[in-house]
This record gives sequence, structure tokens and C-alpha cells, in this order.
Amino acid sequence: MPDGASRRAELHRMETAEHICPYGLKTRDLLRREGFEVDDHTLTSRDEIDAFKARHNVETTPQVFIDGRRIGGYEDLLRFLGKEVKDEDAVTYAPVIALFAMAAAMALATSWATYGSLATVAAAEWFIAISMCLLALQKLKDIESFATMFLNYDLLAQRWVRYGYVYPFAEGLAGVLMVAGALMWLSIPVALTIGTIGAVSVFKAVYLDRRELKCACVGGDSNVPLGFVSLTENLMMIGMALWMLLKPMGIGIGH
Repeated sequence: MPDGASRRAELHRMETAEHICPYGLKTRDLLRREGFEVDDHTLTSRDEIDAFKARHNVETTPQVFIDGRRIGGYEDLLRFLGKEVKDEDAVTYAPVIALFAMAAAMALATSWATYGSLATVAAAEWFIAISMCLLALQKLKDIESFATMFLNYDLLAQRWVRYGYVYPFAEGLAGVLMVAGALMWLSIPVALTIGTIGAVSVFKAVYLDRRELKCACVGGDSNVPLGFVSLTENLMMIGMALWMLLKPMGIGIGH
């Protein structure tokens, strides 16, 4: 924010019976948190909104004015205040971090509820199984987008396109069965198969072919780069399948 700027702002935002502009509320909140006194002007009808836009030659609301100067909308205000503006196309690991953090919290909570302890082997098993379920859920939210992105690098999907539609269900099935510790004769080969194909595909695309691709691991709308995260997902499935296979007498989770 420029030195000497006024601490009073004029805000014009849409608030009709049909629609309250969320960015108008975010802009007002930001101004107040930054110590501005806000003259909050609501545009309550289509005629008011259209007249305001025509008068100031703008296409959107909200609009902020400080010292008689039009700053602009929410993102313009962020820039004016020297704050970071989110780039929708920027690479991010936030979805993956959030997913694995929630899976870990759920696994630890389940372990605590079941055994009265956080430090159990079952907690680690549940973490991987729940992660598989959550990852499958992300893909199933928009399976068409996932399957399309998946074709960029998965070797089996490139030969059999329908595999991209099967994969999320297979991952989810294996995850749910491993959470329950049931039907290991089914969950182990499923996880081992899709995990191995996935790991080979990712390794080839990223580390051999040196391709820069987006990862479909958390759904088809993510900006997570293909590489370590997707490889980790597949290696987790392989490791879990081998662990359950090698456990004495095939005993399931939590026993």
C-alpha cells in the first residue's frame, strides 16, 4: 500500500434479493482487517448495478475507491495492499498435503478409539488404506476429467482407454477392504496390480521421458505436478499390498 494513503475506503458491492456477491463481502472484510473505515454502498437492483458499471466504465463489482482513486475489485485490492494474488494455474501441493493430513488424523483417531493408543501398527495401515479411499474419492468427483488426464501418462490406459474409468473404483475398493481388513484375497492383487502399473507409468513419464505433466492422482482438475506424489501413491499401494500379503496367516488390519 502506498505511503500516505487514506485509511478510509469507499466500497460498492452487489447485494440483491437474489444474490449477495461473495467477493463484495471478502473485500469489505479485507478492508476492515487492514484498518480501513469502510463506506459500504450496496447495489440492490439490476438497474443500480448497470448504472454504476456504466458510470465508472467497469464490467464487474465490487469496486473499491481510496482517496478518490478507483482501486478495482478484490484481487486489485490485494495487489494495492501488497498481498499475494492466487494464480489459479500455479503448481501446488496443497490438495495432496490436505488429503494426507486428513488421512493421518482419521487413522490416528481410529487407532485411539480402538486401542487407546496412537502408536499402533494398525494406525499406519489405516493411514494408507484411508489415503487410498480419499484419493479415489477425488478422482470419482469428476471421473471424466480424471480419465482424460490419466491418458497423458498411464501405460495401460493408453492401450485400454476404459482403464482410466476403472482405476478409481479399483483403488477405492482396495482401500475400503483394507480399512475393514476383509477379503484380502481381492484387495491385495487389486492394489498390487494398479500400484505397479501406476509406478512404472509415472517413472517412465517423469524420470525417463522427462515430461512435465499434471498429476491425476487427486482428480482431473488439480495443478499438482506429476512425479514424486503420484509415485508415492503407487508405491504406498504396492507396499500395503505386500505388507498384508506377508503378514502371518493373512491377518487383516487391526488384528
